[in-house]
Amino acid sequence: MLAIKNCKFFADGLQVAGHNVLIDGGEIVKISTEEIPSGFNIVDAEGSYLSPGFIDLQIYGSGKDLFSAYPTAETLRQMDLDLISKGTTGFLACVATNTPEVVDLSIAAAKAYRSEARGFLGLHLEGPYINPKRRGAHIEKFICKASLDEVKRLLEYADGTVKMMTIAAELQDNEVINYLVDNGIVLSLGHSDADFEQATTAYNRGFKTTTHLFNAMPSIHHRSPNLPAAVFSHSTAMASIIADGNHVDFEIVKMSYKLLKERMFLITDAVTSCNIGPYQHQLSGEKFITPDGTLSGSNITMLQAVQNCVAHCDIPLAEAINLATLNPARLMGLNEKAGSLKVGSKADLVLLSDKLDLLKVFAEGVEHLSLIN
Repeated sequence: MLAIKNCKFFADGLQVAGHNVLIDGGEIVKISTEEIPSGFNIVDAEGSYLSPGFIDLQIYGSGKDLFSAYPTAETLRQMDLDLISKGTTGFLACVATNTPEVVDLSIAAAKAYRSEARGFLGLHLEGPYINPKRRGAHIEKFICKASLDEVKRLLEYADGTVKMMTIAAELQDNEVINYLVDNGIVLSLGHSDADFEQATTAYNRGFKTTTHLFNAMPSIHHRSPNLPAAVFSHSTAMASIIADGNHVDFEIVKMSYKLLKERMFLITDAVTSCNIGPYQHQLSGEKFITPDGTLSGSNITMLQAVQNCVAHCDIPLAEAINLATLNPARLMGLNEKAGSLKVGSKADLVLLSDKLDLLKVFAEGVEHLSLIN
């Protein structure tokens, strides 16, 4: 049993201080200013911020190996521990448009690792059912149109490990979209050339979100509204955004937040250096590029994305934290147990200084350093 005392946090957007958070069985069991009962190990937060652990729904690698280049349970284990050390206690491992063999190996790795997973939530397949016109850094020869038989085989083999898919809705048959929605896959509209009507139709038919807003999609045009305009105008559709200042300028992140509010969430879309396989990433300054110079994944953590939102995008800290916690949890249907500080939530927590430096990380109430010893 663990008690974190003398912390401050946000509740409904308001900062509260001087509280104690009691943890038992990996869950928060009480939040109050009352005296801590005997039997609890005590961590003194010394007035620092307590936040839910961050949730990244699109990340390709962390710490060392790129998952799609080394699609094994060991790679997922390495990502898991490295991400927890950086404050990300929940993540979807992403697989870009690739061969069926690589996708199957990634699924096999996810099934092998899930019984021991801590932060690993499942897979996000970004492709191959995308629009080649908006492929970005994805490899064109692997892009294809989905067939119902292929999608059925994929989900049957995945056995619940595939949680999210990025798809260009305008190129897919209705029966494929209906099947994925009916089977609980979170569909994200991305790498798409959809116009306003096509995007709106997709959101109305079950696409819940949008992949890395403004990247790999048409730009807003005042005489030709399209995908970004559609998500801004929709009442429920969400959108992820990469707040690194390279993929999206901070002024556009600021504008997007003003329009989307709780419908926006942060992702890193982070990769690691890789010189094998079809997806090779080289670090160039603060960003990654492919060998031909195309902008690829980011080089930030979720904490850095939160810091950027506060420092460069005029987003209040309480809301910046929600962009990395509550909002992605809500999208994935995890908000009863993750993404907020409340009784009954998993004790996946981070302590942050007033300058938003990372002080401690807890996964199910266990401090990160204990996980690797």
